[in-house]
Amino acid sequence: MSNSYERYKLQRAQQQGYGPKRKPKKVNRFFNNLKMFVLISSALMLAGFVALNLYLSSLPKIDHLEDFKPNIVTKFYSEDGEIIKTFTAYTYDKVDLNDVPEELRKAIIATEDKNFYHHRGYDLFGIIRSSIQNVLARHAVQGASTITQQLARILFLSNERTLSRKVKELEVATRIEKTISKDKILEMYMNNVYLGAGAYGVSAAAKIYFNKKLNQLTLSELALLAGLPQAPSVYNPYNNPDLAKNRRNQVLKRMRTMRYITKEEYESAIEDPIKLSNIPQLYTTNRAPYFSDFVMKELESLGFSENDVIHGGYRVITTLDSKVQDKVNESILTNMRLYGLTGKSQQAAVFSYSPLDGRILAYAGGKNYGESQYDRVTQAIRPPGSAFKPFVYAAAMEKGYSPNDIVDDHPITSAKWSPRNYGNKYRGKIPVYKALMISSNVCAARVIKEVGIRAVIQMAKNLGITTDLQYDYTISIGSNGVKLFEFVRAYGAFANGGYVVEPFSVIRVEDSRGRVLYKAPKTKSSHQLTLKTAAEMTAMMKTVIQSGTGRAADIGKPAAGKTGTTDDYRDAYFVGYTPSIVTGVWVGDDNNKQMKGLTGGTIPAKIWHDVMVVATASYGNRDFEYPVITLDGYNGRLIGEDESGKEENSDIEENPEGETIQPKEQALNDIELKPTTPADVVKNFKQQPDASAPIDTQDKAPIPMAVPESLR
Repeated sequence: MSNSYERYKLQRAQQQGYGPKRKPKKVNRFFNNLKMFVLISSALMLAGFVALNLYLSSLPKIDHLEDFKPNIVTKFYSEDGEIIKTFTAYTYDKVDLNDVPEELRKAIIATEDKNFYHHRGYDLFGIIRSSIQNVLARHAVQGASTITQQLARILFLSNERTLSRKVKELEVATRIEKTISKDKILEMYMNNVYLGAGAYGVSAAAKIYFNKKLNQLTLSELALLAGLPQAPSVYNPYNNPDLAKNRRNQVLKRMRTMRYITKEEYESAIEDPIKLSNIPQLYTTNRAPYFSDFVMKELESLGFSENDVIHGGYRVITTLDSKVQDKVNESILTNMRLYGLTGKSQQAAVFSYSPLDGRILAYAGGKNYGESQYDRVTQAIRPPGSAFKPFVYAAAMEKGYSPNDIVDDHPITSAKWSPRNYGNKYRGKIPVYKALMISSNVCAARVIKEVGIRAVIQMAKNLGITTDLQYDYTISIGSNGVKLFEFVRAYGAFANGGYVVEPFSVIRVEDSRGRVLYKAPKTKSSHQLTLKTAAEMTAMMKTVIQSGTGRAADIGKPAAGKTGTTDDYRDAYFVGYTPSIVTGVWVGDDNNKQMKGLTGGTIPAKIWHDVMVVATASYGNRDFEYPVITLDGYNGRLIGEDESGKEENSDIEENPEGETIQPKEQALNDIELKPTTPADVVKNFKQQPDASAPIDTQDKAPIPMAVPESLR
């Protein structure tokens, strides 16, 4: 009782303020503030999401979305309709959803947006989840963009990481969902998403990485493509094969988790090695980069500014043959690798055009434009070696000599110069055509000594060689540098009856509405060789391929050409032609280093062979329409000796120091080349002399090979 009474009095006293006070509890203000902040923030965020959801639900559709096309851009087309270059960061390679393999559709959904068919353009819970993760990490570590949001960004927005852009992305995505079906959204996404290496869209990526069509890809290859959108440059298999493989396997694992593939399919696919196209990805986005540069220069010369070309939305139809160009790209890489010429300075160049109308068919200024943009077709000046000899013999033919005349294949000294044959092999007195066939150096030296240096330089300049040629006997074996473009153009005169035809690359330019802004005029040409000389040189150079140094170039149909190799194996050429196409190949080192064993009859002849097999496929086995030239041998006069057996022209008689040698009329680059009208062509063709009739070498010959196919 007493104890209870005492406790009662103590409690009363404390209530009235007389007794001892109880110690108050300590309050954690930081915790309380944080709790209040989280509660208020969550409430505001939830309210914001609710408001955003209501706002997005009220948005209208996007008009004409199904008719959407990427920004208007300029494209270069080959003559056969293939796109060879697109001037933009956009390449619209459209494919219908029904043509996309089901495995690829499932791989993209599993990787990018597993709830794609269940949301309205945005994933609200995904946004909340990623927002919390980003707040906790204090930076963006997780995204929540659906496939529809990604499409909205691709089509209408930028890639900047700002809150305003994210809101716009949600807005546009919602409107897209209201406008088109889910399947259409997926189709547009797969046609426009960037997948690295310049590829926009899954179809373009299939070509770039594997050189296949979509329906030819394996499961592992499809999974690799599906893993690229997250970070295209990081997972680019050309640049980072290990990262690309890991990412591919992640995609396959997600597909397995979502039961899109079986366990067996998964285990088999992750073991597949990555087998990429052996053609650099550059060539599939810009199939002819050196040629495209040439086209740009031609367009500028026609009055189109670079800015107009890039942003004008033009459709530029070029002369390029895409099949021939593809073979050029492939053959250069294949043959250079085969011979171990993989160094960056070890290069090759190819130029091919029609001597009938000047259309450029194929053009490669190097083996890899990504490593070097230096154009070895129009910029490099390299000595052609023995490939220059046809100009020496053509000068002799113009002076009345014959392929059956005799020349002494024996050491000679001219003006303190003593040329030697390859391997120090000499054959005594042989016909001129055989001297060219075996590429005798001493025979070429004897011929230039007979006809004169001036005549040879004149011949070269008549046919379009504009580089300076030294007034020296050594030019007979190609000591002077030339440009491949001019060199191949000059050979065209041997193919078409003696006409120098100016190559060109642009057929037509159209604006975005299809209006023709430019159309190529008739081809410019200038007659510089007699038909007799063209026929004789062709007959002689046929033997080079049939039995001489160029046998590796034999394509099984009428063709003529010449090999060229410089001292110490620094440059190698093969230039040859059929009645319709002239092609030249150069292989060498940019640093002028030796490439032991390299000759014109090896890699250049093999590349020429590969290219011309494709280039001439549509022309059949048509032969040159030339008078018959009989190569009977050992029945002609001996070059270099008069009737008494004494050698003529032992010294240089015409040596005007520094004198400029001009073509027949004037320098070629100053000549206004006049086109031949169809009526003139037909008239000249009818006047072609009978093959059995005597040929008057003093008269200008017609140009039978310039007759269009429709008039033959």
